[in-house]
Amino acid sequence: MTERIEIHPEVMQGKPVVRGTRIPVELVLRKLAEGASVEDLLEAYPRLTADDIRACLTYAADTIAHESVLALSDS
Repeated sequence: MTERIEIHPEVMQGKPVVRGTRIPVELVLRKLAEGASVEDLLEAYPRLTADDIRACLTYAADTIAHESVLALSDS
């Protein structure tokens, strides 16, 4: 799935985008978080596919999975 996501410094300031578009992964995630459906996104962004949307979600999950979490003590 993540072969559908690309990062190039000259495209959208290096933010991850759906391959072959200028649609940032962040935009797709924010729209979904705001309550947009897959159908809403497909209608609003005709170059987007359902597989692209799933790739955005997979990319986000993979990114979070590789983050380090620093636990702070309560003292």
